[in-house]
Amino acid sequence: MRFSIATAYLGSEELGPIAKAADEAGYHGMAVADHVINLETLTTPYPYTEDGKRRWEPFTPWLDPWVTIGALGAVTERLQFFTNVYVLPMRDPFTIAKQVSTASALTGGRVALGVGMGWCEEEFDLLGQAFRKRGARADEMLELLRALWSGEWVEHHGEFYDVPRLEMTPAAPDVPIYVGGLSKAAISRAARNDGWISDLISIDQARDFRARIDAERAELGKADEPFSMIVSLNDAVTVDQFARAEEAGVTDNLTMPWAFYGGFDISLQQKIDGLHRFADDIMAKLPG
Repeated sequence: MRFSIATAYLGSEELGPIAKAADEAGYHGMAVADHVINLETLTTPYPYTEDGKRRWEPFTPWLDPWVTIGALGAVTERLQFFTNVYVLPMRDPFTIAKQVSTASALTGGRVALGVGMGWCEEEFDLLGQAFRKRGARADEMLELLRALWSGEWVEHHGEFYDVPRLEMTPAAPDVPIYVGGLSKAAISRAARNDGWISDLISIDQARDFRARIDAERAELGKADEPFSMIVSLNDAVTVDQFARAEEAGVTDNLTMPWAFYGGFDISLQQKIDGLHRFADDIMAKLPG
């Protein structure tokens, strides 16, 4: 199992030191979160809490993911970066293709695009993108992104985008695409691509999701292709529990490792110390 650092809600002054420490300690990657704005009042309920309230307070930092990945890539050597998750249909495909391929070129191919369909209709409205049909539009965007990254001449005529013959450089043909979400549509979209990113779930839930994804990939003829299952676990603390998650099909654990030792509201140095301690206590002791 590989381990990646979740960075949601962290301040900009913490990201560089944490990325460097994670790189040195043997973590696989770092996930960067995404929102453009945070409205004071919403009519759209937040879908990942029982009461519909957001998990963060006003004025929580939300850095631009691709600027952040470019900056962190410059101060690390092997750490991988992915978005968790980038609200794909809230943007246009050409800007996204350029941002991702540029980040890939500048980091030596150390990026993946993790996408979600979004939940906040008001944010879509402010960015000038339609909230309706966002899933279908995102599917076409993913097809177009792969074509734009191919390094070849591209022409595309679809339901939402009509693209004359063009090329986009730099190319990025090997960028993995991961899909976040717990809905049936999200699971099917993930199965068609390179990986799935979960919300906070249990090991048993992860096993069930893996079975569903594997069944869909088998139907698509993708059973033998690599697939990343990036899971945040709510019931894994010990080496044995993480090993059981790996047996369930989890390939990557996404975590804030310092939380196991001091919680979330601690100093930067305590976070770095916890990051190293988790690497010694858990990562170094897992089989393989």
